[in-house]
Amino acid sequence: MSYDHATIEPRWQAFWDEHETFKAEVDRTRPKYYVLDMFPYPSGSGLHVGHPEGYTATDIMARYKRMNGFNVLHPMGWDSFGLPAERYAMKTGTHPRDRTYECIDNFKRQLKMLGFSYDWSREIATTDPEYFKWTQWIFLQVWGSWYDQDQGKARPIAELPIPAQVQAQGEAAVRAYQDEHRLAYLHDAPVNWCPDLRVVLANEEVAEQVEAGHEVIRVPMHQWMLKITKYAQRLIDDLEDLDWPTSVLEMQRNWIGRSEGAEVVFELEAKQGPASQLRVFTTRPDTLFGATYMVLAPEHPLVETITTAAQRDAIQAYVASTAHRTERERQAAAAEGDKTGVFTGAYAINPVNDQRIPIWIADYVLMGYGTGAIMAVPGHDVRDHAFATTMGLPIVQVVAPAPGDSGGDSINVQAQAYPEPGVAVNSGLINDLPTAEAKAKITQWLADNGKGEARINYKLRDWLFSRQRYWGEPFPLIHKPSGEVASVGVDALPVELPEVEDFNPSETGEPPLAKALAWVELPDGSRRETNTMPQWAGSCWYYLRFCDPRNADAPWSSEAEQYWMPVDLYVGGAEHAVLHLLYARFWHKVLFDLGHVSTREPFQKLVNQGMVLGATYVPRDPQVAAGPKRVFVGDEIEEVQLGDVVEYVHKQTREPLTIQWDKMSKSRGNVVNPDEVIAEYGADTMRLYEMFMGPLEASAPWQPEGVAGCFRFLGRAYRLFFESPKDAEDRARTLAQGEGSERQRRLLHRTIAEVTERVERMAFNTAISSLMVFVRDIEKNDETLGRDAAGIFCQLLAPFAPHLAEELWRALGNSASLTYEPWPKADPAMLVADTWTLVLQVNGKRRGELEIPASLDPKQAKDEITALAMASEAVSRFVGDKSPKRVIYVPGRLVNVVV
Repeated sequence: MSYDHATIEPRWQAFWDEHETFKAEVDRTRPKYYVLDMFPYPSGSGLHVGHPEGYTATDIMARYKRMNGFNVLHPMGWDSFGLPAERYAMKTGTHPRDRTYECIDNFKRQLKMLGFSYDWSREIATTDPEYFKWTQWIFLQVWGSWYDQDQGKARPIAELPIPAQVQAQGEAAVRAYQDEHRLAYLHDAPVNWCPDLRVVLANEEVAEQVEAGHEVIRVPMHQWMLKITKYAQRLIDDLEDLDWPTSVLEMQRNWIGRSEGAEVVFELEAKQGPASQLRVFTTRPDTLFGATYMVLAPEHPLVETITTAAQRDAIQAYVASTAHRTERERQAAAAEGDKTGVFTGAYAINPVNDQRIPIWIADYVLMGYGTGAIMAVPGHDVRDHAFATTMGLPIVQVVAPAPGDSGGDSINVQAQAYPEPGVAVNSGLINDLPTAEAKAKITQWLADNGKGEARINYKLRDWLFSRQRYWGEPFPLIHKPSGEVASVGVDALPVELPEVEDFNPSETGEPPLAKALAWVELPDGSRRETNTMPQWAGSCWYYLRFCDPRNADAPWSSEAEQYWMPVDLYVGGAEHAVLHLLYARFWHKVLFDLGHVSTREPFQKLVNQGMVLGATYVPRDPQVAAGPKRVFVGDEIEEVQLGDVVEYVHKQTREPLTIQWDKMSKSRGNVVNPDEVIAEYGADTMRLYEMFMGPLEASAPWQPEGVAGCFRFLGRAYRLFFESPKDAEDRARTLAQGEGSERQRRLLHRTIAEVTERVERMAFNTAISSLMVFVRDIEKNDETLGRDAAGIFCQLLAPFAPHLAEELWRALGNSASLTYEPWPKADPAMLVADTWTLVLQVNGKRRGELEIPASLDPKQAKDEITALAMASEAVSRFVGDKSPKRVIYVPGRLVNVVV
């Protein structure tokens, strides 16, 4: 009897839809379990087989938890604002909305084909006005707040204490003071501007456009920023209680980048008004006596002020050239030792020794870290040493290895920087102190003398929240003729995008919305904000909207949020390990501070699935492969069987090729379409193979022979129940009563125990292996499956292959879905082995094994056990009629017969 997935799977998908099988409601009589996939972006190319790996994992957990009595929330929606839809609109004139919803329809079709148990009644898209109304509302909560350092939390801006001298200056001064303290503020921030595309690019988008031949430059633009830096320490501290991968926790900590040190004040030699000082942050204040020059980032606001007339042309040329390099490019060049820079002509005074030191600009210093200025200590910093060597600047040793450290006599800072801790030398008041004590003493001296203070610094920068694009959430703000920025008011939400004919930004970088004058200009002379929010905005809080997605009066109700939150299991790619998670945590903390949510953190447990890799082929000859890159894909390849080895050749040229595994992508041509896999093998097979490839967190290659193997397993499982077409229509074959034979019962309960334990650990590949072993052993012993055992097998199979499990369950005479059937429990008595294994040796060589009844105690029944061993075929065929010299028995382990 053949397994007809094409008939079975659509039938059960229709059943689940009709009965709303997976719909979730608040129910305080049951424990909740909120399982969530990272929001997918619905691209035009649809899903490839790599996408559903994480979705399959969450679906297994959702189905498993339902069967364990949990009230499961398992929603799906769309992160649908995005640059690809806008680019498509710029090329074709098609409205991004139309393209976006076409893509959503295709993604949804593909996901439903896979039988995922989503509550589709909760479906949301970030581009729906009823959704982004509340995205705008959350932005207004951020904009309408300030961070109270004393209380360590955000508070409404109306509660900000206003100094008396500010109040005395009038309303405009009060508003300006409030605006300075808001968590959302306007700032001239450097951005990646692409003149060809007339768009601002995120850092991660730059490389793609440069490869495509587009110029990208750094230019300042008036931007909305969010003060995520106010939450830096809380974002670190609250990681402690999360069940996240260690690697992700470390990436979060490193991105935030907490460091302890001192802020040091350097007086400028030539004071020009307010530009009389340079402030730098250093983690090594003990090396101040070795500071021989200073460096400013080319974007530093003091560069233009302090540059002398003689150096102005050189400085301006260098600043202009730096604008064509991204921060990542500058960091990479600095790491490789490529140092460039220009002397400003200005000097600063070292506060600890009053020495006059030159001020340079160099692109290895970034405005985004510290103060955008450094004191350079080339004797003890590798980057500073490379720069000083290149520019011929002084190098002074101020740290020596501690007594007893190896290599103390060979330290030569002229040749190589010594960045390690040690003992201060050539350092005045801190001479001979070990590094830790030297840091503390010099920091205190700086504070006592008004030349600095202890400081904690973070690499984390404020979040640039503006985009010069059309396809995004409009800001719910207006700019009044007086210069005041005001909210449109909650009653005016959502602020929807105007209909426009041209989706391109202006040549000067003005957003497309700026051209929609009828929308921008308001009757009272005010103008709407014409930037839009970044794609991150909608994906920062979607998990909250899923709690109560049809609420028209609030983004969520307190009852729903307090019941469902936090998310118990969050699964997605490691590429979101930093920014998405950091931004979502930040917004959540602001909402927590303001009393809108009840949990400090949104995601309790996080799992990153590995990548599914696709095959590409490259020339086998190393010399050819080292030349211009040539990559071939499946339809260009022919497999050639040479004995037991499969070789690959190009179909036309017959060139020998070798296979390599890469991330699936349309550009590489190695994408496998799930539609094709499902058409041939079915959704259950694809789900099973996605999980059987290896551990969930590991990357693995997509291999068609593995898919076929999973299909064969499901076919064998099907044949345990059916033996004729009539059976398939009406009922399962005649099955034995109960759980079958004693052997079958033990196998069944061992399988229950193994699958349960492995699903709890999300070790799905080995859980599937246990199911395969069960079917194999039933087949091998040519047993008829017991009816009760058959029902339990259906329950165990259900999370992995739900369509087939439902079909088999129905065939056993059950009319309802098994979705909410209780998960089976293993009988402990059946898990106690009825035999134990004895190794058989003859003359020290292993000859076989013997199963000994558990009733024979290994220590007490030596004679009986030895007799069984001597009578076994494995021993007797080697011993024959010879008399053993000795029989060595190791209790519970082996018998060795010496002849």
